Amino acid sequence: MRKKVNNYIPSIAPKFSIELLQALLPTLLLILLGVFLIYKYVDPAPPKRITMSVSMEEGNYKAYATIYQVFLKENGINLELHASKGITDDIRELKNPDSAVEMAFIQDGVASAEGSGNLVSLGSLYYEPVWIFCRCKKEITHLADLKGRKIGVGKDGSGTRSLAMTLLNSSGVNADNTQFVSIGSHAAANALRKGEIDAAIFVDTPESALIREVSRDPALRLVSLDQADAYTRQFPYLHHLTLPEGSLDIENNIPAHEVHLLAPTTVLVVRNDVHPALVYLMLKIVSKIHSGAGLLHKKREFPASLDSDFPLSAQAENFYRNGLPFLDKYLPFWAATFVNRMLIVLIPLLALLIPLTKVIPVVYTRLVKRKLFRYYGELRFLETQIQANTDKQEFKKYLVELSNIEDKVNGLRLPVSFSQHLYELRGHIELVRTKLERLLSKN
Repeated sequence: MRKKVNNYIPSIAPKFSIELLQALLPTLLLILLGVFLIYKYVDPAPPKRITMSVSMEEGNYKAYATIYQVFLKENGINLELHASKGITDDIRELKNPDSAVEMAFIQDGVASAEGSGNLVSLGSLYYEPVWIFCRCKKEITHLADLKGRKIGVGKDGSGTRSLAMTLLNSSGVNADNTQFVSIGSHAAANALRKGEIDAAIFVDTPESALIREVSRDPALRLVSLDQADAYTRQFPYLHHLTLPEGSLDIENNIPAHEVHLLAPTTVLVVRNDVHPALVYLMLKIVSKIHSGAGLLHKKREFPASLDSDFPLSAQAENFYRNGLPFLDKYLPFWAATFVNRMLIVLIPLLALLIPLTKVIPVVYTRLVKRKLFRYYGELRFLETQIQANTDKQEFKKYLVELSNIEDKVNGLRLPVSFSQHLYELRGHIELVRTKLERLLSKN
């Protein structure tokens, strides 16, 4: 009746078993939940759309905004343009919590009286000089000489008007002694050429077609400000620039002499809650578009942190100190964003995994041993029954039960490292079988 077991080979489980899955599953679920929450809420993905407020009549803001649209589109971001009436309107939209506007070109100095609020700067992009043309018989070198004249000072709410009134009032030119006309740049140029106004103030780049056109009119003079340095001391956001002779038109030698100009910078301003990845993308774009040399600035002089109205964003501050982050330099926007977000996920994940690596083996060992202990329990119960019984027929039943236990043990699939425990269990089964067979032989 003794069962042949000499050719028995223990079943060795593959590396991945049910017990391993049971040990890993809670951890895996916890990790996946943590990854989801961190990825979605701790560092949400940048939006696919951003809205920019643009003054359509001032400077060349619309032209630059259109270029931005192309670059952003290449990176999967849609730039929507919100037409505004002027820079004052732009600032109002940016500060309005109910507005969708998140970005705008702002002329430095315009917002000094209102405060920065929730707005931050990505830096100055280029100089935007103040051009003062007058229909006058003799050369004018001081703004005070414009007293009593009829002056076009830009539309209400525009950056041109704000700056023009600041300069004129500081020079003693005010509404009590001078007539101011609120008129836009193109309308002001036409009125000046027709003699409807005596002077006009423009804020625009030297590359502007309007400035080139007005400068070629022989009846008009471009004012050179001898007090340019004095204005920069009083208004720190202004810069003293020198326009070389003939720089607007070399062939016709326009201007006919060196001209001293004042210029604020055009600043790219965003809300302080714009996604950091979008901020770095904008810094990358403006560094491509505005880093070239111009008539009044050198190559790589812009973008720069020259503005005074708004604090630099944390990303811009890092950009001007260290350049773009490593990933943003060499990877496409979507790839850099994905890697950065995954790093934010992985760092806390590693902190979670370190203690779990110590817990998982312990849990796994207990789960595997539990298989063995279950059959040890059955074997122990069978031994108890054998000791309490003397009936030969019952001993035969116990022998069948013992064989069933042995069959189940032989069917176990265990890792190699647990083979010793399996052999020990089989040895105990043999001891019980020997005891049963001895009892049967006596009876």
